Amino acid sequence: MKNTLRIATLNLIGIILLASYGLTGQEGFWFKLDTAVFYFFNSHLVKGSTFVDVVAFTNLRIFDAVPIIVMGLLYLHYYLKEDIEGRKKMLCVGIVMLFAAIMFKQSGRFLPISHQSPSLFFEDANRLVNLTDLPTKDSSNNSFPGDHGVMLMIFAAFMARYYGLRAFLCAVVVTIIFSMPRIASGAHWFSDIYVGSLSIVCIGLSWLGSPLVSDMLAAFVDRFIIPKRIYQVLHLDRHKQ
Repeated sequence: MKNTLRIATLNLIGIILLASYGLTGQEGFWFKLDTAVFYFFNSHLVKGSTFVDVVAFTNLRIFDAVPIIVMGLLYLHYYLKEDIEGRKKMLCVGIVMLFAAIMFKQSGRFLPISHQSPSLFFEDANRLVNLTDLPTKDSSNNSFPGDHGVMLMIFAAFMARYYGLRAFLCAVVVTIIFSMPRIASGAHWFSDIYVGSLSIVCIGLSWLGSPLVSDMLAAFVDRFIIPKRIYQVLHLDRHKQ
């Protein structure tokens, strides 16, 4: 009963978010909020400013590795606290999490919502590419939903599912920090992340992240995906303990 309520609640949240965005268009709450957020950051994009340098740097393709490293370190922190069986489970859960990230990222293409990033939508936008010599990203022809947001939110959801409130709050901070550069540059609307990404994660993980399904998938990975040699290399082979 508790699991059914959880699935229904998360699906409802995701559907309400999408409906509230799709039905209001460019006259509703989300567009007004998106516009305010965009112009707040865009007004600070001034050539030669430190803010431009920071935003440009954090939108380099190579910088995309930084949130992955940060998430990996947070995951490692909890991994090292586990016993042998716990570490084996974390490896399996990690693979399930990667599978979910890839699957949900692709599923965003099937949403009946698409639009240009605000840097292309607003004709008076200060374009980051015109303010710096760095090969930075400041636009997208279809920015909904935010791919980075999906990845970050999936990580936060799995941390909540397996490692509790403190782990979840740490992951939420990571999500907010590393989803911000794309919003600040104008490559994404605020709603691309906090409507598009969040709705996909709520709906998808209501099923995939449920205790029964996620544990079954982790067990499947343990049995059929991870070579036993990996456990031996990591000293997680129970038969050798």
